Amino acid sequence: MAKRCEVCDKGPTYGKTVSHAHNIGLRRFEPNLQTVRALINGATKRMRVCTRCLRSGKITKAA
Repeated sequence: MAKRCEVCDKGPTYGKTVSHAHNIGLRRFEPNLQTVRALINGATKRMRVCTRCLRSGKITKAA
């Protein structure tokens, strides 16, 4: 399963970890995805949504 938000399509980005001795390694910044039950067209659907979309109210959570 891809680590992508189903609303805004946010995915992982890549960068480097740099130690105090300046040893460099590759790393991956992953989005904070939460599994929520959302109301889509009157039906309940389970979605993986980033916390930015949850906080901004782009989806309505099912009760």
